[in-house]
Amino acid sequence: MAHIKTKILVLSDTHGERYPPGRQPPKGADVVIHCGDLTEESKMVEFQTTLGLLKDLGASLTLVIAGNHDFTLDLPAFHRKVSEAGLTAEPDLVAREYGRDGEARQLFEDARASHNIHLLDEGTHHFTLANGASLTVYANPYTYSLDAAWGFQYRPEDAHGIAIAAGTDIVLTHSPPQGVLDRMTSQKRGGLQELFRAVARARPLLHCFGHVHAGWGAKLVAWREAEATNASTASHFTAIDHGRSTVLDTLQSVRRGKLDDDATAATKAQRLAAFAEQGCRPTSHVAGGDLALDAASRTHTLFVNASIKGDEEEPFYLPWLIDLDLPGIILP
Repeated sequence: MAHIKTKILVLSDTHGERYPPGRQPPKGADVVIHCGDLTEESKMVEFQTTLGLLKDLGASLTLVIAGNHDFTLDLPAFHRKVSEAGLTAEPDLVAREYGRDGEARQLFEDARASHNIHLLDEGTHHFTLANGASLTVYANPYTYSLDAAWGFQYRPEDAHGIAIAAGTDIVLTHSPPQGVLDRMTSQKRGGLQELFRAVARARPLLHCFGHVHAGWGAKLVAWREAEATNASTASHFTAIDHGRSTVLDTLQSVRRGKLDDDATAATKAQRLAAFAEQGCRPTSHVAGGDLALDAASRTHTLFVNASIKGDEEEPFYLPWLIDLDLPGIILP
């Protein structure tokens, strides 16, 4: 089967913000992916800002999922928040900031018609790209939470099975998988174990996510034998061959650490400045390269935490621009 080189720009957790001047992501990717938390407070103006950002990127296809902050897209969560705020009897007041039921989602319906921007619900989705490639995506906006107080969240006692079909090219989730790029500032892991196991079984080419801002980075994971990844007890300890895996970058590799000398810190700063000038962290995984991904063998998966919202040291992290080989369309 012929494969087609495809450029994919991945970002997440923009929280209703636009990039500052001089830091805009590059335009012209074949596909743009946003992994959720489109807004900070789920207000209509924030959705409009994020849609403006996505439209400006000029991709022929844009794929978007919600995050826990985007609760107006999850009507039961939205109604619960309105009730908790004591505003049930004041629908006009609520509508001025958050829109009426379904109004936020209608923004995406309009953007789909005008700019091919798709807000994906949980499940498997199939696309034909303008470059002639086919793309199969599994999307899931849900995150795990002890209180499930925000949108698209579930409690520990609520089972939420994750079914990723064999042959899926890209897994698109808001939550990270447990054990991969999911370290929070507290150093605790914020990822989902059941998500990791589902990804380990399906072995997609790419799994992109956000939610845990401190986990920004990318790792090319080499899988162990099928028995280790298919087991119901599979974990990042047992299923990943860490000796054959490659960390491409994390926040720790592009910013000064406590133990870094001046020379090391300067090298990191130069690398980050070079990426910032491009507006992204580029990485290539097409055939013939050192980090090539093979759709047939499924021995590796590229994990990307594309969280954009930063911290006091770096307010905006960089999106990832990824070159992948995707299968070409099979003509009858």
